[in-house]
Amino acid sequence: MKFIDTLKNVWKIDELRNRILVTLSLLLVYRFGAQVVLPGIDAAQLSELQSTAGGGGLLGVLNAFTGGAFANASVFALGIMPYISASIVVQLMGIAIPYLQKLQKEGASGQKKITQITRWLTIGICLVQAPGYLYGLPALSGVESTSALLVDGISFGTFLFSSVIILVTGTIFAMWLGEKITDKGIGNGISLLIMVGIIATLPKSFMQNLSTRMETNAVMTVLFEVVIWFAIILASVLLVMAVRKIAVQYARRTASGTYEKDGLGGNRQYIPLKLNASGVMPIIFAQAIMFVPGLIGGSSLLKESTAGQWLQTNFSDIFGLWYNIVFALLIIIFTYFYTAITVPTNKMADDLKRSGGFIPGIRPGSETAEYLDKIMSQITLPGSIFLALLAVFPAVIVKVLDVQSGWALFFGGTSLLIMVGVAIDTMQQVNSYLLNRHYDGLMKTGKNRKAVA
Repeated sequence: MKFIDTLKNVWKIDELRNRILVTLSLLLVYRFGAQVVLPGIDAAQLSELQSTAGGGGLLGVLNAFTGGAFANASVFALGIMPYISASIVVQLMGIAIPYLQKLQKEGASGQKKITQITRWLTIGICLVQAPGYLYGLPALSGVESTSALLVDGISFGTFLFSSVIILVTGTIFAMWLGEKITDKGIGNGISLLIMVGIIATLPKSFMQNLSTRMETNAVMTVLFEVVIWFAIILASVLLVMAVRKIAVQYARRTASGTYEKDGLGGNRQYIPLKLNASGVMPIIFAQAIMFVPGLIGGSSLLKESTAGQWLQTNFSDIFGLWYNIVFALLIIIFTYFYTAITVPTNKMADDLKRSGGFIPGIRPGSETAEYLDKIMSQITLPGSIFLALLAVFPAVIVKVLDVQSGWALFFGGTSLLIMVGVAIDTMQQVNSYLLNRHYDGLMKTGKNRKAVA
């Protein structure tokens, strides 16, 4: 009943209700576009691609991130991933390129320029990925040539030119939808588009696994799998929400305008350092690199050699032993790397010093920065190991319980962490609207609030 009352309170707030309706409408547009096949393609010829992508593997991961648009050869086949790739590249370049560093320090105007650079880079990435996707469709669909995929009477040159334009436009339109959701709706638009795409493949994967279990009269195994799934979701929530609180004392300001450094009468607060400050980015980086060994093994130089065959065999199966060992190690390495570039301990120490705050027992300035850096290094190790275990758990569940590969992808890894992280972020935004209107929130707030008429 309390949950129903909370939903009613959500609907009472006009601004929040309008934002939710805008968000749902734009997400519906995105899901509709994922079903629109590229002009000129015979949809009946894509059955093998849809079957392969729905069965897990590397194609299954790509298909999940686009909400099935990849296997449907739709106008949104590239999804929002080129924009994500461009954002990562720009963020990494910001470490080494002085111009981008300068823009980062200019506030809103600098961020606007960085956004424009990211958009143009997105178009460049699309112009590379779109032809590659179109040329690769025949092999993925099990036909001899691209002409076999096309409706009679359409030349390949015309199809290639128009489809590249449509795919690039589709990604730009998806990017626009995400930005509009962030601006006019609720939650982070880009993240919501990815989450909705992932969730769209969830029912089909579960039903395929259920039908397989029913054929072998193993329905109780399905219940056991669901219990494990909820346990993994809980573990993911703990990873996303876990923080190490660093006590901070803010000195009391005296009548003369000076600060009392003894902390008497000061305001005690905390700096929350996240256990997993890098989010899912280490998994995304590691997964991108894990494509490389298979490509090297399949190259013309190594294809016939023993080493090339070993690389193809062991790094083309995302549930294989060697794949997941290397995958886990890369995640741990990238977690340290990404945390180091995204958690500015020096800036945190400077901001703390300027605001009259200090960590008890630690001198302000460089000593505070060193202390924060030491704490981050200590909590990053268990955080990275926990993240790596969640990332490789789908392989464990496949080997132990013989779960269908498509359903196994939801037992950890990028898909589940994105779903959990985006859901928590969206709930927190809704919660802030409720608490500002003095309603009970969706999440625990420390005290109950009575609704105001």
